[in-house]
Amino acid sequence: MATFVLVPGGWHGSWSFEAVVPLLERAGHAVHALTLTGLRPDDDNATVATANLDTHADDVLRLLDRAHISSATLVGHSYGGMVIAAAADRAEGRVSRLVHLDAYVPRDGESCWSSTTERYREVFAAGAAATGYAVRPPDGGDPRRRPHPLASFLQTIRLAGGHAQVPRREFVYCSGWEDRTPFAELRTRLRADPGWQVHDLPTGHDAMHEAPEAVAALLLGEGVGLSGRSG
Repeated sequence: MATFVLVPGGWHGSWSFEAVVPLLERAGHAVHALTLTGLRPDDDNATVATANLDTHADDVLRLLDRAHISSATLVGHSYGGMVIAAAADRAEGRVSRLVHLDAYVPRDGESCWSSTTERYREVFAAGAAATGYAVRPPDGGDPRRRPHPLASFLQTIRLAGGHAQVPRREFVYCSGWEDRTPFAELRTRLRADPGWQVHDLPTGHDAMHEAPEAVAALLLGEGVGLSGRSG
């Protein structure tokens, strides 16, 4: 039995994995879907204003402690890739697999802000204009989305090498939005890295909603509906 810890992307909560969780549980695995600090419905303004990438990595580490998890599969979507990298680096060997689901894969000293495209930097800046600390969700999309702590997009990650010791590291490239994706160069980089396995999934960015069965199959190692390549 595997233990999956699912970390959502910007503006989203645990609900973003609602179609995938039962598929993993039906296969006999333990699943924990997180809502990060600052994105919970009852979080006050001070909590949103002070939450950063370290806060979100600590959310994951607290779960590992609380649930006594010693061999976690961390799955991060979009911004969540920053979080799982930071958490794995500090988890002292308690992470056995990383899955960056159309997500950032940072190197030491990078941030979500520095890793994304100018288009998304403009989205972040415009979204934070009203408060200076919370980025409102882009127009359209699920009404459950909440303003995202700006500091978590801006904070640079500090990696000491622990994340690179995770035995299994995977990147999923969603190819159905190639006109807008910020991950094309990242896919090229990771395909050339022997430490990574790269999969292509023919969906838009929110693969968990568009193709939950395919996402679950990938996480379960079944590879249904996927094209993959080991780097």
